Amino acid sequence: MRIDKYLWCVRYYKTRNMVTEACKKNHVTVNGQIAKPSREVFPTDKITFRKDQITQIITVLDIPESRVGAKLVDIYRRNDTPAEAYAHLELLKLSKDYYRKTGTGRPTKKDRRDIDEYGNEIPEDFEEDFL
Repeated sequence: MRIDKYLWCVRYYKTRNMVTEACKKNHVTVNGQIAKPSREVFPTDKITFRKDQITQIITVLDIPESRVGAKLVDIYRRNDTPAEAYAHLELLKLSKDYYRKTGTGRPTKKDRRDIDEYGNEIPEDFEEDFL
């Protein structure tokens, strides 16, 4: 089976076109060699590809007939991706949340309206104190 069809069948990519683009950008390797979309894969091949800032490593166990359901994916592949890669992704997500908290930085539209309202309010006793 072709590498683009295999990665689509085991649900790593949503469309075969996305797999083809990843292959053209040299993001996919089979047994350490850069793979073209038409590269054939066989059981025991190691596929390495970069997706969502994680370098995924999978081993082909069997070749599916067509696209399989999410529950059946483990029959056709073994995920050898180290746990540190997933932990690194979680750290990236947390660092983004920490860097920009909601309500900080540039004022929102509501904040701007509140600021404008605050500046237009004149206290009732202002004229008495002024005169």
